[in-house]
Amino acid sequence: MAVPKRKHSNSRTGKRRSHDAKRPRQLAYCPKCSTSLPTHVVCPKCGYYMGRVVVAMEEA
Repeated sequence: MAVPKRKHSNSRTGKRRSHDAKRPRQLAYCPKCSTSLPTHVVCPKCGYYMGRVVVAMEEA
């Protein structure tokens, strides 16, 4: 079985993990009502997604 011969240094481990930090969710704006929402999500206000109405919303 393949086993490392020497321990990786803390510096080398840190370099490998430098891209693992959490990042904030990327937000986009709805083209119809301009509400900010995460990408690839149906707009909760107007039900719009990918150029069409996916969820019919009630008028209040």
